[in-house]
Amino acid sequence: MLPHNSVVTVFGGSGFIGTQIVQVLARRGYRVRVAVRRPDLSGHVRMLGGVGQVMPIQANIRDLESVRRATKGATAVINLVGIGQEAGKQRFRAVHTMGARNVAQAAKEAGVIALAHMSALGADAQSAANYARTKALGEAEVLGQFPNAVILRPSIVFGPGDGFFNLMGTLARLMPVLPVIGAKSRFEPIYLGDVAEAFVLAIEGKVKGGRAYELGGPDVETYYQLMQRVLRETQRTNVLLPIPAGIGKLMALPFALLPFKPLVTADQVELLQTDNVVSEAARHEGRTLAAFGIVPT
Repeated sequence: MLPHNSVVTVFGGSGFIGTQIVQVLARRGYRVRVAVRRPDLSGHVRMLGGVGQVMPIQANIRDLESVRRATKGATAVINLVGIGQEAGKQRFRAVHTMGARNVAQAAKEAGVIALAHMSALGADAQSAANYARTKALGEAEVLGQFPNAVILRPSIVFGPGDGFFNLMGTLARLMPVLPVIGAKSRFEPIYLGDVAEAFVLAIEGKVKGGRAYELGGPDVETYYQLMQRVLRETQRTNVLLPIPAGIGKLMALPFALLPFKPLVTADQVELLQTDNVVSEAARHEGRTLAAFGIVPT
């Protein structure tokens, strides 16, 4: 455990995974700073703990000075900030790589005890997908600044309000035919609560730092099988149409010109061509959920 009444700064703590982590931290008695770009839109996090225990504060991980202010006086830091698509100044390199470096640098300067950083399963500096490549480069930047940091790489995370299964369920209500890009690619979905518990155990020193842990759930299924599961659970009979990667990228091109976020981008099509499962190397080296003593839900 961290010292009693420790302050933990959680960058990106108002989102899907962050709010769950904040609740776990609050139940353990920590004081939590939820560092977000718009604190005025994050008042709901105050309700995740006791009176005054959880406090939203302003920080943008692209701005080192704001990150320094958010980490000053903290005992531990968790960085969850990531984007699935680029928009405006929110670019993959700026957020996943340089932003990750800013958090790690500020954590080192502030003398925090522990740093846990969220990457993604499939992070690879040689990946053709910009998302996976910048995630891997971000890991390197974090360990370069804070060598004892714990890197966590979850697969698709499921739970109330998740951005994958809920989206697919919504599309199933709107579209009679659902295109499936990367139908044969395998995934290892992991439960939100398990991910949150792993992050808190990471900053409490329950696992060895300076390495990346790959987090997967109890089942491995292809993208096509996951879509079948969505239809089964929502009691729908939509047609699933496997789409080759080349056609998928062509479909994504016109969406990139629209003023709102598209359902799929060319970079995401590239990501969907690669399995998103825990590697054999991670299993052999004990860098999985089992290292945290967690049985996957």
